[in-house]
Amino acid sequence: MDTTFFSDVFETQFSVDENMIDQMNHVNNLHYLDWTNKAAGRHCRHVGWPSERLKERGQGFVVRSHQIQYRQPAMLGDEILVETWIATMEKVSSIRKYRILRVADRQLLARAETNWAFIDRSTMRLARIPPEIQDAFRSQTDSS
Repeated sequence: MDTTFFSDVFETQFSVDENMIDQMNHVNNLHYLDWTNKAAGRHCRHVGWPSERLKERGQGFVVRSHQIQYRQPAMLGDEILVETWIATMEKVSSIRKYRILRVADRQLLARAETNWAFIDRSTMRLARIPPEIQDAFRSQTDSS
């Protein structure tokens, strides 16, 4: 895992059910993407900036790109732990990273990264990330 963070690591869990299993008898790749999106949303809610609050302000985060590196398959019945954190936050964008693990043995199943852009919803143009949002994600262990 990276040794420097913009934010602390946030953890959330998911359960693998039969609807997630594909013809290869393991979790379909799209569910990993879903887990990362849900983990990001839960982390935002945790720090006080759920999507509803951003929408009320006429702002929001949109995805510029996702990268996922699959290491091991998740299987039916697995409990999944997603660790996520903000690695960097620039003027109008942030990089969020993820580690997806199987709870039972802490086996790394995938690593992922999302480049999020901050927008003004009325114009759909890039906007500066307000300081109060940046501060909400800043690491509690950050000494700067």
